[in-house]
Amino acid sequence: MRRRELGSFVILAILLATSDRGLAEWRSKTTAPDAPSSGETYRGGLVTPPLPKPRFTLTDTSGAPFDFWQKTDGYVAVLLFGYTRCPSECPLHMANIANGLKKVPARFADQVKVVFVTTDPTRDGPKVLRSWLDHFDQRFVGLTGTEAAIEAAQRVAGVPSARKTARAGENVEVNHASFVLVYTKDNQAHLIYPGGVTQEDWAHDLPNLVNEAWSRR
Repeated sequence: MRRRELGSFVILAILLATSDRGLAEWRSKTTAPDAPSSGETYRGGLVTPPLPKPRFTLTDTSGAPFDFWQKTDGYVAVLLFGYTRCPSECPLHMANIANGLKKVPARFADQVKVVFVTTDPTRDGPKVLRSWLDHFDQRFVGLTGTEAAIEAAQRVAGVPSARKTARAGENVEVNHASFVLVYTKDNQAHLIYPGGVTQEDWAHDLPNLVNEAWSRR
């Protein structure tokens, strides 16, 4: 996908994330030439051509380097960018993914890795990030790094770079991509999930994504 096409798709995802009606309309249009080989209907938005899994290395909450491409190879990788003080989208996404995973048999859940990259590394230190993620699921991977490294990770993932906006007092709001990228075992993202995706949607999609073999036409 050319960057211009991706940018249009990202804007569409952000707009549709603002309403249940928009999500429903998006779902109704998620057929494409590169359809799932299983014939399964997914609750996310189908991307054609798919987005390649990005290669970047950041630091996990234990202080160890985490090579995203290598560490998620052979898994369904769920990737999202955000920050722990996010007032809405981040906790909602994380709660829905976590609760969706709880509804999935262990043989499928064990093949899914959820990776959250902070876009606010100054305030989201390793301990803060780990504590926040543990509220949802202790298996979730949290990544941080320098501002430059995180911006580079967003760039290679093809998402808009986060931007900070000062608010009253010492409050800082971080505007970031509000959708979730999901890479299947072929190391491609065929689907993105905007706001409004429920835990039932994740419970439906994740087992199918674990077993999915995408058609190559």
